[in-house]
Amino acid sequence: MYNVMSPKAEEFIDDEEICECLDYAAKNKNNAALIDKILEKAAKMKGISHKEAIVLLDCELEEKNREIFKLAKRIKQEFYGNRIVMFAPLYLSNYCINGCEYCPYHAKNKHITRKKLSQEDVRREVIALQDMGHKRLALEAGEDPVHNPLEYILECIQTIYGIKHKNGAIRRVNVNIAATEVDAYRKLKEAGIGTYILFQETYNKKQYEKLHPTGPKSDYTYHTQAMDRAMDGGIDDVGLGVLFGLNNYRYDFTGIIMHAEHLEAYKGVGPHTISVPRVRRADDIDPDVFDNGISDETFEKIVACIRIAVPYTGMIVSTRESEQTRKKVLELGISQISGGSRTSVGGYYEEEAEDDNSAQFDVSDRRTLEEVVRWLMELSYVPSFCTACYRAGRTGDRFMQLLKSKQIVNCCHPNALMTLKEYLEDYATPQTKAIGERLIAEELKTIPNEAVRKKAEEYIANIQNGQRDFRF
Repeated sequence: MYNVMSPKAEEFIDDEEICECLDYAAKNKNNAALIDKILEKAAKMKGISHKEAIVLLDCELEEKNREIFKLAKRIKQEFYGNRIVMFAPLYLSNYCINGCEYCPYHAKNKHITRKKLSQEDVRREVIALQDMGHKRLALEAGEDPVHNPLEYILECIQTIYGIKHKNGAIRRVNVNIAATEVDAYRKLKEAGIGTYILFQETYNKKQYEKLHPTGPKSDYTYHTQAMDRAMDGGIDDVGLGVLFGLNNYRYDFTGIIMHAEHLEAYKGVGPHTISVPRVRRADDIDPDVFDNGISDETFEKIVACIRIAVPYTGMIVSTRESEQTRKKVLELGISQISGGSRTSVGGYYEEEAEDDNSAQFDVSDRRTLEEVVRWLMELSYVPSFCTACYRAGRTGDRFMQLLKSKQIVNCCHPNALMTLKEYLEDYATPQTKAIGERLIAEELKTIPNEAVRKKAEEYIANIQNGQRDFRF
């Protein structure tokens, strides 16, 4: 029985505890015996504590770091295999009343082009995304009770789910909007959302308040406790994230692991996903202003250590990162990536103009969805457009139980292959289709359950004959 009365944010994100952990890690970063002990525990693939995780992140011993990366790769393969879930962000509106100093949507930015999609605009954007082959979206909107009330978000969700174009359909809408109340989360749940995503930006309260001087988001406690309210409102899956570069990365790394531990302890299930964005350039935003930037090498180690600390949690990297960086972190722990993304409002239906300053951040990986899909397959990954778990009710603790027991492979792998087959039949060029057909044939052989394998082969043959939306 879990205690539903969660402690306040300042209690489960304990500044004193984090500072003590950072000091402990700094003193033990070359303690080979301690690091071996932590790695021995981590090898059981049941997770490690925030205090243990920061020791691994700080480790300076070259041989031990090789072991850390090797273990992260093994854990990623054990639970998520070579499947990579595909999604795209859809920006509904950049109207915002907050004063976030790292975001071009901040209220004081008077020269950014403010935009909001009408329902007809939403329809055009979604059809453009469907024509690429996307099945899963993440809705984004600034916080503005006048321009972007909850009713507007709910209407957009209804519009999106109602659009069927050729063989296209958005099967799952995840939502990344401002912290809100339990009743509002209930309405989002009733609207059929998948994961509710909210980035903490930084867990350091003083730095958080400095970076959020005005607007509703300035309330650290309210924002940090949003996931508790979301789960109280019936949302099974929540997604955490910090914006690396705003604060000392060691502090925020420790904070996000503590947040995951808190959800596990008080809600019975940890985060469905963890995102690891880094600050990027945008209109009115210069990332060099923030003096906490991290190198690619540090970023890769953060991904590896999060994967070790929370082995069951999905991990997301967006097109903020370059092709080269995304390639490196895919094997270390990332299980979801975006492709063909536009971060401006209305950027899919109409090509982004050079003078369009409505984007939330500059995109580093500008390849099309097909180019990303082909690239993944050439790296022996299986691009997955699957949303079956949401529709079959395998969410929250039910999903985690299947994942921890390693039974999820009997659902996820065949579903990934079937949705990839759908994509190849409906959207891919002949070159990409040929690569994908070979990959599917090889991957079918790896399904251990013979009955599942035969059924998957049957479904895939039916897809080729024009049928759609099979799932396990």
